[in-house]
Amino acid sequence: MEISKVDFSSLLKELTDIGVALSAEKDHGRLLEMILMKAMEVTRADGGSLYTRTEDNHLKFEIMLTESLGVHKGGTSDETIDFQPISLYKEDGTPNDHMVAAWAAISGETINIEDAYTSEKFDFSGTRKFDEKTGYRSKSFLTVPMTNHENELTGVLQLINAQDEDSGSVIPFSEFDQQVVESLSSQAAVTITNRSLIDAQKQLFDALIQLIANAIDEKSPYTAGHCRRVPVLTNMLADAACAMESGPLKDFQMTDVEKYELEVAAWLHDCGKITTPEYVVDKGTKLETIFDRIHLVDARFEILKRDAEIEALRRLAGQTAVDSVLEKDSVYQQRLKWIEDSREFIGRCNIGGETITPEQTARIEQIAGERWWAPSGREERLLCDEEIQNLKIGRGTLSVREREIINNHVSVTIKMLESLPYPKHLRRVPEYAGGHHERMDGTGYPNRLTGSEMSLQARMVAIADVFEALTASDRPYKKAMPLSQSLMILGQMKVDGHIDADLFDLFVHDQIYLKYAHKHLDDKQIDNVDLTRIPGYQALH
Repeated sequence: MEISKVDFSSLLKELTDIGVALSAEKDHGRLLEMILMKAMEVTRADGGSLYTRTEDNHLKFEIMLTESLGVHKGGTSDETIDFQPISLYKEDGTPNDHMVAAWAAISGETINIEDAYTSEKFDFSGTRKFDEKTGYRSKSFLTVPMTNHENELTGVLQLINAQDEDSGSVIPFSEFDQQVVESLSSQAAVTITNRSLIDAQKQLFDALIQLIANAIDEKSPYTAGHCRRVPVLTNMLADAACAMESGPLKDFQMTDVEKYELEVAAWLHDCGKITTPEYVVDKGTKLETIFDRIHLVDARFEILKRDAEIEALRRLAGQTAVDSVLEKDSVYQQRLKWIEDSREFIGRCNIGGETITPEQTARIEQIAGERWWAPSGREERLLCDEEIQNLKIGRGTLSVREREIINNHVSVTIKMLESLPYPKHLRRVPEYAGGHHERMDGTGYPNRLTGSEMSLQARMVAIADVFEALTASDRPYKKAMPLSQSLMILGQMKVDGHIDADLFDLFVHDQIYLKYAHKHLDDKQIDNVDLTRIPGYQALH
């Protein structure tokens, strides 16, 4: 091509447009393919290949194109390239100077060959075999190393068979073609490097997110996996909402970037628990702190039994056959029965999940008022005030103070997440993550937000969090619930105005619960679900 015939302004604009397009492309495979196709376009090459350098000093085939043969392998195609990577060095460690792509990479120089069949310096036996198999004639080659702004090799760009603009016949690549492709390859190498750095930063960020989530799960054996499973449910719910073509959610859409933002929030929704004391997170019974204090209470009952026996024996002093006489001692036997019944009753009260009635509360007070001789030598009440308050807990195992400690993890989560310098596409992570304990009716925590004050994404995390907790098999205060029971509870939460009604109906209608269950729940939990019995559920049409 004569340089005088080139429309420099047009070429300059084209190269500028190529640079803008390369910078905008986020998919690595499409980016590499675009580089090769643009290089072929500006030089009118019939074919080409693009290699990337691997960590072990090889050139890996990424894309292979030949327009006249209709060949398109690698890149965005479904066809894989079955050629082995090209080693930059021989087995003895010397440079591989017989392969043109390898030598261009090692030397950092562009290699322009008019006819591969007459080249004596490089081995084109593989090219000849390809030509014999396809009937093609590979002739002119332009092989350009791709080096970035730090002079690091990122890959090699190789073009084949430049075509005359008028006749279409194969011609050598001109010096001007070489300069243009060198400029393009340099620009492309910088773009690849930038994209690799961005991808590497994202991988590091994702790894740190999962590290934090795993640390929270590992902190407590009873919530292991919670932070990993909530994102799964959240993503399923988001995908289902985006797929709706009718109903109240038909206009809801999320880009891939927005879905990633939501996934990050789901992973980090419980990050504040990293500051929550383990004895609160793991509290399996009402009297448990660092250990279950029911054993101390049991010991006191044993002391009461001992004291009752001693008192009875004093009455029988001087008599024989003590055991048989004790069996006939009605005062002793009555006392012994009260002790055993009270001990068994306190043991039942210690287990969470039951509602304490006024009669049970009165009995706890009555038992607590019993006197026993403590190791200090003083007579004391059988139960202290703190033990009484814990045993009176209505549902679950947490006291009011402990519940406040648990609830505070959301405030800590928001505080932690809001302290991070997010890029623009992640700025809503604190809001999404911090709303998973808010309720549509404004009775949730920590900010008592109403549904209108919450994003749909935050409401998704809330449903995912509740359903995972209901079906989890690793909680100390309850057994894993079957699907039917979990959906009944979730449905009642809809009726009570606690969760988003539209998302709940979608959750049931699309059988998200069942798809999740098949992958993450025990088979015993997957029972028959009668949709007509689920409170508040309205089928979508």
